[in-house]
Amino acid sequence: MRVAFVTDTGTGKSCEQWEKEGIFCLPLQLECEGISYDEYQTITHEQVIQKLHEKKIFRTSLPKLGYIQDLFETLKEQGYDTIFAIPICRGLSGCYDALEMIANQLDLTFIGVDCYVTAVVQTRMIQVAKQMIEQGHSLEETKESVQTIADSADTILMFKDLQHMKRGGRLTPAAAALAGLLKIVPICHINKETGGKVDTLDKVRTWKKAQDKVIDYIIKKGMDASYTFIIAHVDCLEEAKEYKKRIEERISDVQIQIIDLVTAVGIHTGLGCLALQVFKNIK
Repeated sequence: MRVAFVTDTGTGKSCEQWEKEGIFCLPLQLECEGISYDEYQTITHEQVIQKLHEKKIFRTSLPKLGYIQDLFETLKEQGYDTIFAIPICRGLSGCYDALEMIANQLDLTFIGVDCYVTAVVQTRMIQVAKQMIEQGHSLEETKESVQTIADSADTILMFKDLQHMKRGGRLTPAAAALAGLLKIVPICHINKETGGKVDTLDKVRTWKKAQDKVIDYIIKKGMDASYTFIIAHVDCLEEAKEYKKRIEERISDVQIQIIDLVTAVGIHTGLGCLALQVFKNIK
């Protein structure tokens, strides 16, 4: 058995970065003004942020089927017979199903795990999978272990650019105007319980109250310093740092990493979004 580990740029890492780790990666597609880009290859994160400032609207889609076909045919020629895949979650993309379909067409064994989200959870899961297989664990043991990461995770998002959500069709003009007038901050989350789809958690007046609401929520869930905490932001680093301090004041000994929110998500949330991703890691 020879296993190829496959993921995509929903992890927030480029295909070149994954290549250095011995993991195969496919670029998600970003479309803006009729032009399709390979995420992190033909358009950079900085270029996307600039276009968001210019009030451009993006659409996202799974990697081109031709890219998947070419990769899997090459892997088969190189002697791989098994694909272990952790793509962006099924609730947000058809990537998982496309990988499975093409693997089956080529008579490759397909092992896939739904991460129910994207970003660092997806990244850590594919890294752990590769480590475990290389250490001699079975495919089933490995799948069960990385599934526990996904099952433990929750990602909570707070939105600030309601006009961007209106332009993208995710809020009606009337709802966006009313929310802006009342200073309403939508809070959403995505996890196993939501089936990997973004679902409304709450709506709170003022940004700081929204942050406190999120912190109350994760404390109630028993998420403490033994979990991995990630704050991801869309071009609002200083607010991310302030959010980090608020969490540290409430949860003893917590270690928090701040990153850019993955491009494929940030283009939908708009500028100023803060996301908190929390999950139980496997050492």
